[in-house]
Amino acid sequence: MIRRWRTTAGRRGTGRAAPLGVRRGAALGVPFAAALALAALLPATLVSLASPARADDGSRYAFAPDARTVTGAKNTADAVPLEPGETYRSSLPDKGKLYFRLELAAATDAYVPVTAVPPPDATVSASDGITVSVEDANGISCHYDSARFGAGLSPRPITALGRREAGGTLCKDAGTYYLVVERAVSGSRTTTPGSWDLEIAPATEPALAGTGATTAPETWNSASPEPLTEDPHRATGGAGFSTARTLDQGVWQTDITPGQTLYYAIPVAWGRQLHATVDLGSTGGDAHGYVNVALNLSLYNPVRGYVDDVSLGYDGTQKSSSLDPLPPVAYANRYAVSGEQNAVRFAGAYYLVVHLTGQTADTFGPGPYGVTLRVRLDGTPNSGPEYAGSSVPKGLFDASSDQGSLGTTTGDDHTAMRALAVAGIGTGTALLLVLGVWTLTARRAQIRVNAQKPTA
Repeated sequence: MIRRWRTTAGRRGTGRAAPLGVRRGAALGVPFAAALALAALLPATLVSLASPARADDGSRYAFAPDARTVTGAKNTADAVPLEPGETYRSSLPDKGKLYFRLELAAATDAYVPVTAVPPPDATVSASDGITVSVEDANGISCHYDSARFGAGLSPRPITALGRREAGGTLCKDAGTYYLVVERAVSGSRTTTPGSWDLEIAPATEPALAGTGATTAPETWNSASPEPLTEDPHRATGGAGFSTARTLDQGVWQTDITPGQTLYYAIPVAWGRQLHATVDLGSTGGDAHGYVNVALNLSLYNPVRGYVDDVSLGYDGTQKSSSLDPLPPVAYANRYAVSGEQNAVRFAGAYYLVVHLTGQTADTFGPGPYGVTLRVRLDGTPNSGPEYAGSSVPKGLFDASSDQGSLGTTTGDDHTAMRALAVAGIGTGTALLLVLGVWTLTARRAQIRVNAQKPTA
């Protein structure tokens, strides 16, 4: 059974080397030991380079490593400023609002995604979540969004987007604005009290250099394409937006454990259509029982705004579902009434987020479970709109797959090959240098020994 869950308010609820046993002498032992130790560490180096950045364990979120820690204020007077292009880490209490300050120019659109991360052992209800809004200096709300855990009842990272659009009738002036974050009130007695961690990543989009279309495209190819049937490649997902594994079109497989969330980034150029299907593999044994919402696949745009999601019920046999067909990425999509079409308003990295609910372990065991992602890109790419300036961070709406912010390279096999090359240039060169020093030292020691021998 396939179930889709959405809410109102414009979106869903969505090693160390062993000591040497043989001593070579003072002149030879240190460099030789260093060479052998470095050689012993080489495989470990390859492993660390080939593995994507991950969280402490499978159920934890990987915050951006350069995130600055800030404290949200209880009122606007004490609100700390947030700079576009920076990533912040904060903490959200279970009661009360948090305020953060934004200084915005008149002509730029601002997007402020907020990811809330409850403890992995927390108990949540379907209506638990967060609300996010941007307000002007007079308390007028520019935009409101929410994110909730939904029927899966599984604590996981959830993301809501605050935004201020310069072209609207409200909030169009330059000046001070406030990001307001609050826990969604569920009233459930089973919800675990306590604070949740936050990741906040404000960004801005410049105005167009000239005039553009002011109405959304009315027609586009909404037919579901034939699913990809090629052989799958392994691709381990990241544990957060900043460590998302970049994928191209293809079939990708990974393992996932109950409570774990995986992040993938798909570069989508202007004019392209993204299609995604998720398969959850069978348990491989005698399965009994049913989990109403076992796996959730969510799609977010380059500013981490929600686009669409789908959830799978699970009885231990293989299940599959696809996201709704999306229109080609176009600037004018922002004028659409439909939330899905409105969200595909710019090119860049679109994020596929896969979560396996913790309830799956109670019914079918701890896993791991096999997941397959089928990613397809249709449509003809184009140059897109001409902006009057640059986004902040720069390159945010660039669909090239080599952006550092999008995570590692495509697929585990390709990552390992790049790691091997890096290791061959870096660690391998260091090893050769150490061996060279050892050889030179050995020759000098032998010369000294020969010089000290008595002549006949």
